[in-house]
Amino acid sequence: MVFVTVSSLVSFSDSDGVDIDIPNFDKVVHFCFYFGAAFLGVFFIRERTKADTPLKKSVWYAAMVAIVYGIIIEVLQYSLTTDRHGDILDALANSVGAIAGAFIAKSLFSGERWLKWKN
Repeated sequence: MVFVTVSSLVSFSDSDGVDIDIPNFDKVVHFCFYFGAAFLGVFFIRERTKADTPLKKSVWYAAMVAIVYGIIIEVLQYSLTTDRHGDILDALANSVGAIAGAFIAKSLFSGERWLKWKN
């Protein structure tokens, strides 16, 4: 999450990076980052609470924290940076990625599939 925060709020306008022009590719990147954050967030919550937090509640917490975090980052981009801008579509891609990541973790480890979480 530190990487996401820094890469979201630091200016890259002076860098000589590769210029790849794929329409809306940044939305795919937003989706993937937040998918991974929520997916790993479910594991983090379950491990930190020694599985005392039910899987359903862990999924809910991980998704909500990632969504709120994504919205905060977009607001900070809008208000604190000069060459970056907050985008509602980025926040939407973040949210959809977070929801997908959390629910994929739930479906993989809910006991309905071949991967089961030990209680």
